[in-house]
Amino acid sequence: MRIDLTDKKLINILQTDSKITTKQIANRLNLSVTAIYERIKKLEKKAIIEKYVAIVNKEKVNKAFVVICQVKLKQHHNTYIEKFEKEVHQFDEVIECFNISGDYDYQLKIVVENMKAYRKFLNNKLTILDYIGSTYSTFIISKVKNGTAVLL
Repeated sequence: MRIDLTDKKLINILQTDSKITTKQIANRLNLSVTAIYERIKKLEKKAIIEKYVAIVNKEKVNKAFVVICQVKLKQHHNTYIEKFEKEVHQFDEVIECFNISGDYDYQLKIVVENMKAYRKFLNNKLTILDYIGSTYSTFIISKVKNGTAVLL
């Protein structure tokens, strides 16, 4: 699907505030409410807009301890890869998981209450998986930039 300049502006607006009304968007883009509605539905249908979410303040829900954990599998067998990727979906603490290049195979973004909770997660969930070779953890000290928008 070709994305024109108006679609790009519309996507950027929605990434900044997905609760904005179609009327407000229409006024900003000098289009009719119907035109905006149809463009949004088209972008959703084509899965350019995948979903709408609420971004939660981690501190206010006691999940402000953020860890970046790199994981190395014992071997690169499809069985290990499939098992790990299936298991990681079961861990509520893991909010992002990426298959990466370099010394480690995966990078996880983990949110928990504190160091004690992370240690419990690491010892009772992650490292008990028999196909995990090693892990390397770093802890977020402060947030410098944490965006969600892919501006077009």
